[in-house]
Amino acid sequence: MDQAVEKLRHLPFEDLGFACIDHHRQIRRGFPEVIFCPGKTTEHIIKIFESLAAKGNNVLATRAEPDVFEALAETNKFPKVRYEKMARAIVLEQQEPPASKTVLPIVTAGTADLPVASEAQVTAEILGQRTELICDVGVAGLHRLFKHLPKLQNANIVIVVAGMEGALASVMGGLLSCPVIAVPTSVGYGSSFEGLSALLTMLNSCASGVTAVNIDNGFSAAVTATLINKKIEANSPNADSQ
Repeated sequence: MDQAVEKLRHLPFEDLGFACIDHHRQIRRGFPEVIFCPGKTTEHIIKIFESLAAKGNNVLATRAEPDVFEALAETNKFPKVRYEKMARAIVLEQQEPPASKTVLPIVTAGTADLPVASEAQVTAEILGQRTELICDVGVAGLHRLFKHLPKLQNANIVIVVAGMEGALASVMGGLLSCPVIAVPTSVGYGSSFEGLSALLTMLNSCASGVTAVNIDNGFSAAVTATLINKKIEANSPNADSQ
């Protein structure tokens, strides 16, 4: 009780002048605020990072360029901080989140979709999900997907990442009994319109149970999948009664 009162006594955000850090997001949602780096100066990113890290939580910064990570590492305040190059994410793990009981599959249509899929994987894992990346199984060679179907059928939810025409999400929606989160990517030639073609395909999917997030938004897909998995596990018969 005393610890709860102490948490609630403080303001739910910290005003840095250029940003208001939502420290109570961990309490409300189960994970802290995440830093979206584009549009922010390196100095601002570092100050926000320091503010979040001071609470002892894990910190994730997405769409971060290598020079931002290098500047953060040069402060020598976070010896455990690391840069996930493919995902363009800065990760600081200060505590180990409870591991999920099930595996979250993240499937890509092509190798070029890996940066977005990696962002989804890094995000899901820092939130406590166990993930498996299944790469390059798009509709140009659909037979590559079939060997993975048994494990995909056991998932609570699957993330599908695809560019070009984005057809893989519809295929997966027709094959699987679980929800599919479709992530369109900006991969493709001119008529793909930087991911708009894939997005429209996913939004117009004739397979029920397919839900699309925004173009290249692996982060949002991972957060949504994590929330769904956590609800399922919390309400499963084997969950702790406490």
